Amino acid sequence: MKIFSTEQLYEADRITEERQKIGSIDLMERAGEQTFGWLHQKMNGAQVPIHIFCGIGNNGGDGLVVGRLLLEHGYNVKTYVANFTDKRSKCFLINYDRIKNVTKKWPILMTSEADFPEINPEDIIIDALFGIGLNRPPEGWVKNLITYLNKEKAFTLSIDIPSGLFANTPTTDFNAVITANHTLAFQTPKLAFFLPETAKFVPYFEVLDIGLDRDYLSQTPPLAQLIGKAEAQQFYRPRKKFDHKGTYGHALIVAGSYGKMGAAILSAKAAFRAGAGLVSVFTSEAGYAIIQTALPEAMVITDKEDDIITAIRFDIKPSVIGIGMGIGTASETVTALEALLKTAEAPLLLDADALNILSEHSALLKFLPKQSVLTPHPGELKRLLGEWTDDYDKLEKAKAFSEKHEAVLIIKGANTIVVFGKQLYINTSGNPGMGTAGSGDVLSGMITGLLSQGYDPLLASVFGVYLHGSAGDIVVQEIGLEALMAGDIVEAIGDAYVELFSKPAQEQPK
Repeated sequence: MKIFSTEQLYEADRITEERQKIGSIDLMERAGEQTFGWLHQKMNGAQVPIHIFCGIGNNGGDGLVVGRLLLEHGYNVKTYVANFTDKRSKCFLINYDRIKNVTKKWPILMTSEADFPEINPEDIIIDALFGIGLNRPPEGWVKNLITYLNKEKAFTLSIDIPSGLFANTPTTDFNAVITANHTLAFQTPKLAFFLPETAKFVPYFEVLDIGLDRDYLSQTPPLAQLIGKAEAQQFYRPRKKFDHKGTYGHALIVAGSYGKMGAAILSAKAAFRAGAGLVSVFTSEAGYAIIQTALPEAMVITDKEDDIITAIRFDIKPSVIGIGMGIGTASETVTALEALLKTAEAPLLLDADALNILSEHSALLKFLPKQSVLTPHPGELKRLLGEWTDDYDKLEKAKAFSEKHEAVLIIKGANTIVVFGKQLYINTSGNPGMGTAGSGDVLSGMITGLLSQGYDPLLASVFGVYLHGSAGDIVVQEIGLEALMAGDIVEAIGDAYVELFSKPAQEQPK
């Protein structure tokens, strides 16, 4: 599923109307019918009071269509129009006349706070005040209306996008945004649904197909691509009968230091579980017995120093090197990382302390091999990119960094985003239980294991992020969010592979 900009969606509307020989009023009717169908299926004629709040633009027109259809089917509906200007869209006016023709309950025109209705907790609010065309925050009594509706305990359903939320640009007044319980997005979700600052207004959403032109949607480069089960199935590379451990590569995990050997173990074990044929761990001398005992499948190479890594020397030819998990930032380790960056012949994944070293010694970035994969958590990302003003500024800085260094940059979070150049891939698997120590080490090990098998760096990153989240989702079904530990994710990687093809792919999680 693709995510398009407001401008692209308007163009999709125009092309759809042109190619299907319909008018914008017909497209609005489709959107209203789809919304009504969703409601009708859920409510099945229940006489719960429904309050529909409409603006005077096309989103308000959608709300009027829904109100008319609900009235025609005998529902208990009151429709309100926020009459804050005399500039109304043509489609709004047509549907305003249509709803008046089917009921004696004409829409109630609201012009001030005195017109705010009483709403009971068991009622339903349908938000159709503003759509994706909004380019400035609601003000005055209309903002107060949004605040009033947010304070009510009634279930709130937003049509296409919560009113006041900008679809793909920074929202400038979060106090003027509807906090929806559920959102019904037309044709595609919006980028704002997946970013930390704005996703809180869209805790749940579903996408309604309103029949926009398929050719345009398939041929137009999107703002971002959503990654769900259907996409992950296409990434998977099946194994062949006569493949062997050499076929799946030799992953080298450079990780651990005194007191942080768990990071090395988690990463190495995850690389194995992801499918690497062989895994070697390079660590400080203190980790030799620990890793040999905890992970007998791995080979261990040690530094001459007991507590830290001072020089990364090995006599193997790895297929990929994953480095940084728990290595610390001692000056000797900085020197060792610099030497590796200058001489590495295998693809690199850099995480944790390797990224912190790059942040503190930015001159080393010029030695970063092309196609390297970087997996920062939010704090590491900020140290790497510098401060940002909002989530969109963060994405622009991430894209600029990726383009400059020709690197894959993974922005970890509730909806982890993989950035490669101007391309964004938004993950849909995972859960809050995965916010636990070591979860990032597991992800780095998984992606390293996929790189070892010959997956392209971008594909390994996107696929690895999905599998990582899927493994976490499987675990929490058994033990809950709070009990999840990083080691549980490792143990569920195999289940995530099995689940990938155990059931038909569903649409993106809502």
